[in-house]
Amino acid sequence: MVIRRVLAPRIDFGALRRELGLPEGFPDAAQREADQAAAAPPATGVDRTDVPFVTIDPAASRDLDQAMHLARRPGGGYRVRYAIADVAAHVRPGGALEEETWRRGQTVYLPDGNVPLHPHTLSEGAASLLPDVDRAAVVWTIDLDADGATTGVALERARVRSRAKLDYEGVQAAADAGRLPEPVALLPEIGALLTARGLRRGAVNLPLPEQDVEPDGDGWRLVLRGPVAMEDHNAQISLLTGMAAADIMLAGRIGLLRTMPPPKPEAVARLRAAAAPLGVPWPDGVGVGEVLAGLDASQPRAAAFVDQAAELMRGAAYTAFDGELPEQPEHGGVAAAYAHVTAPLRRLADRYATEVCLALHEERPVPDWARAALPKLPEVMAATDRTAGAATRGAVELAEAVLLEHRVGEVFEAAVLDVDAPPNGQSKPGRPPGGTVALDAPPVRARCTGELPLGERIQVRLVTADPTQRKVVFDRP
Repeated sequence: MVIRRVLAPRIDFGALRRELGLPEGFPDAAQREADQAAAAPPATGVDRTDVPFVTIDPAASRDLDQAMHLARRPGGGYRVRYAIADVAAHVRPGGALEEETWRRGQTVYLPDGNVPLHPHTLSEGAASLLPDVDRAAVVWTIDLDADGATTGVALERARVRSRAKLDYEGVQAAADAGRLPEPVALLPEIGALLTARGLRRGAVNLPLPEQDVEPDGDGWRLVLRGPVAMEDHNAQISLLTGMAAADIMLAGRIGLLRTMPPPKPEAVARLRAAAAPLGVPWPDGVGVGEVLAGLDASQPRAAAFVDQAAELMRGAAYTAFDGELPEQPEHGGVAAAYAHVTAPLRRLADRYATEVCLALHEERPVPDWARAALPKLPEVMAATDRTAGAATRGAVELAEAVLLEHRVGEVFEAAVLDVDAPPNGQSKPGRPPGGTVALDAPPVRARCTGELPLGERIQVRLVTADPTQRKVVFDRP
């Protein structure tokens, strides 16, 4: 894992919050409902507190949706237990809290604090799978054979108790030292099997480094993190559960899927054409996902190829159905049918999709409140996805502009990630040719004007760094 940090001055994210219309607090009635639910935890479900679950999340997180326990099965293969916070047990259908969560749609994360889907008394308290306390959960039990193929799925409401709150960096260090705790000791083994299965069926994962803004004393630091192996393995457990949920809903002919069209052949052809000039080997018969999995995205040419591959991942949406199956039920990145069910503290849709799965698995009618919500969720989630994305981008762009505003005119080393490619080969009127570059230090990604060589390292000059507009622009001297 590569982590680059550069200190930025104190930044006020208030203007961004106001621009996006983010709520500052919960209505009194919604907060009261949350407080009452927190004071009287649900007593539903079987007792699974004997299972030593653990959570793996960013170190500072307290809204803990998932806990896992992995074991070998006596006859061979694996048993994956995945406990998901049972948010529906805390939120009354038709109440003020449910209404407010529909207005929010999902938790929005900003460097100076999140805007939660649920009040903190639930999301970081009574509903969160914090360690050493009993919590209501929906437990998925998924059996795998020795090759990682699913052989059985069960789910149930249960009472669970996490034994430890682990974080990605600590788990990675423990894995590197061969000292993973027992509940997740098999995570590298199972994660690798599931990843390999995904690549064989055509799954595509973009190994993009993540830009983030973190507090640092009285200021902020701009951070660039490369992919972490244990984080990828952890994600495979969530994907496994989401695919199991999709299969249940498709078999029951009702549900909510996370869908995305498969990559178009012409887009794959364009990407293949870009591989050779960038020095990326692409043997015949090898899929896009397999090519990407073999790249080191810290290298400029590989990073440019990954950036080009992002064009394949377009059109993600939520697809609701009731009776008639969707014409296109799959998620192109997963290369399978897939549903969001593993983050109900942070995502509205997961609460309802989980309730559908529980009802179908138990062979009982889907509750009216969940069924009625399904056709309305895609529009709500699309709108809040846009807000959450704008918040993430806006925070990084603001930090970049503040960090660089006193360095206009300086020259930096940068890698060219993307180059404008208009369909007719000509730039838009009034828009000079250019593309996107990524600086090594500070870890900034921004537009650069000029004739740019894709995948090459060049020198660029900073010409604009405007915090008011959250705008950074370079040119090629």
